[in-house]
Amino acid sequence: MMGKIPKSGKSFKGCVEYCMLKEGAVVLDADGLRTGEVVHTIADFNMQRKMRPGLGQAVGHIALSWSPEDSAKLTDELMVSIAKEYLKKMKISDTQVLMVRHHDTNHPHLHLVYNRVDNEGKTISDANQRWNNVKVSKALTLKYGFHMAKGKDRVNRQRLKGADKAKYQIHDQIKAILPTVKSMDELQKQLAKQGIQMQYKYKSGSAQVQGISFSKSKYQFKGSEIDRSMSYGKMSKTITDRVQEQQEQQHKERKVQPKSLADQLREVIQQSEHETHYLNQEPQTQYLQQEPQTKYLGTRSPEIDISDDVDDEAIYGRNRQRKGQARTNTR
Repeated sequence: MMGKIPKSGKSFKGCVEYCMLKEGAVVLDADGLRTGEVVHTIADFNMQRKMRPGLGQAVGHIALSWSPEDSAKLTDELMVSIAKEYLKKMKISDTQVLMVRHHDTNHPHLHLVYNRVDNEGKTISDANQRWNNVKVSKALTLKYGFHMAKGKDRVNRQRLKGADKAKYQIHDQIKAILPTVKSMDELQKQLAKQGIQMQYKYKSGSAQVQGISFSKSKYQFKGSEIDRSMSYGKMSKTITDRVQEQQEQQHKERKVQPKSLADQLREVIQQSEHETHYLNQEPQTQYLQQEPQTKYLGTRSPEIDISDDVDDEAIYGRNRQRKGQARTNTR
């Protein structure tokens, strides 16, 4: 459920005729008003407004709408009950009120027309109404378990006019372009191509950006008025975070990039050369490793034959004669 509050109006005639003469319109409730004839309803509103002739904008108008998912449980009685609770929370009381249900769209909605000149001739304030409307609508949505609309995506663009139409056009263009740009300056250039001007607000006496606004045709809005996510700070952070994330992802992809065929062949050759070098050294390594094992196991050494000793002595004698040494018999 959500409430839409247009700017307070001057003419009860135009507002009442729109609500009551719409095809399929049904008057669900009225307080302090005759509803048999449209002219009588208008006359009753105008009679009471004369109690404060200086109040130019005496027409109060609010449209309460629900999601199509809530249609099954939204009886006329429930809509009236919720509308009265809504008005009470909005501090709109003790005045003339007209409640008319329309069936021209797929989402249920109810129009509330009230007199800003109450039954005592006092003015009902419209200050901070839009902010209070958001809080009250959300509270009632949660209380009754209504479907929570997904922000601006559910708004029927075709029915918008004037400032609302321009605001949603700006919103939709920013939403579409923002994910494709790498800087706020690039966003500004892309929006300009769509007929949307983007202006910075600077801190007094400095070049520090303090805010941002957008304009289309004759309408201008602050970024936060279009959507809370479209302030300068939040959009700038969104762009910076996304660019940084893309750079980190590209860095990771370069690290895990598949090796070229040349690199793979080079690794195979190096591995083959290493294995060949290892195999050439393997017998010596095995011999050095086996010698201590043989001694440890106590295997019997081969028997030395005397003939082996004689042959050794003969060889040793020849070497001694060459060096001119005397023979020494150690047997």
